[in-house]
Amino acid sequence: MSERRDMEVIASLVPEGARVLDLGCGTGELLAHLRDHRGCTGYGVELDDANLLACARRGVDVIQLNLEEGLKLFDDHSFDVVLQLETLQHLRNAEHMLRETARVGRIGIVSFPNFAHWPNRQSVARGRMPVTRALPYEWYDTPNIRVGTYKDFEVLARKNGLDILDSFGLQAGRVVRRLPNLRASVAVFKFERA
Repeated sequence: MSERRDMEVIASLVPEGARVLDLGCGTGELLAHLRDHRGCTGYGVELDDANLLACARRGVDVIQLNLEEGLKLFDDHSFDVVLQLETLQHLRNAEHMLRETARVGRIGIVSFPNFAHWPNRQSVARGRMPVTRALPYEWYDTPNIRVGTYKDFEVLARKNGLDILDSFGLQAGRVVRRLPNLRASVAVFKFERA
């Protein structure tokens, strides 16, 4: 979440003054932005030591935790918003973590690279896995365990009893609402438990 405009779009989905849990918070840039510009409080969850240090330098409260182990540390609805931005594709049990996100937060916001974006489709049609800004790694060197599409998430949300409150794509800092599965490199969903 280093693109400034993408970060501002995501931040606008978070209510002012919300208590936020950011899963895979990276360097804490978004949490610091939410604290400084929207009066939010909360915690980041991160595994990487260098990112933990960056969070501390920003004054962001962070917990070192492997998301593969779940969120047993947190009670039901202990946060207003749980963010899971570009982490879902790195997890072995993405569906479990999605359910945990809905359990711990009143609202969940997820984003992930949209594999159905038209340049990705073109690359696959030419016989190659895509390498793009949203998917910047070669197939043999990627930290991504899986790829997904905007439409795939809609199906997963329904399967897990989630109501999608808002959804759109992001492309180069712009919100894409018309044909986001085709026209956006990143999918964004805001949801709650039905």
